[in-house]
Amino acid sequence: MIQASLPKLDSHGAQMVSRRRLRVFLAHAHSDQEDVRNLYHRLIKDGIEAWLDEQKLLPGQAWEYEIRKAVRESDVVIVCLSKQFNRQKGYRQKEVRIALEEADLLPEGQIFIVPARLEECDLPESLRRWQRVDLFEVNGYKKLLQALRRRAALLVK
Repeated sequence: MIQASLPKLDSHGAQMVSRRRLRVFLAHAHSDQEDVRNLYHRLIKDGIEAWLDEQKLLPGQAWEYEIRKAVRESDVVIVCLSKQFNRQKGYRQKEVRIALEEADLLPEGQIFIVPARLEECDLPESLRRWQRVDLFEVNGYKKLLQALRRRAALLVK
């Protein structure tokens, strides 16, 4: 399980350690829903608190507000890229812009946005400064977990 230790004080003022799971937001094109759903379940199985719209949004919730909130509260945003994602207009591109705004608030070198290719496709210009992971390759998911573990380790410092 990928967890971060967060400082906490007990009733005597002594520092205790509590753990919370790494929070990951999954941005994707709806046409990639099946691949992203599989990724979501793998992340959950590996102890990561993943956020996927079809799993987390409830009837009656203001979806735009909830998505914006989820991106801002995430430790990592995985942008699941495909040819379809790159062609799609609308709110998916806005999710990426929200993530880019949040990334600008973080210290240099901190993992926050992970471009994750689901298939051979171009990287959008806005995401080219970050190293991508190719989830369609044999070791792709393993590399993604390494990045998530590194990010979780930074949460405790």
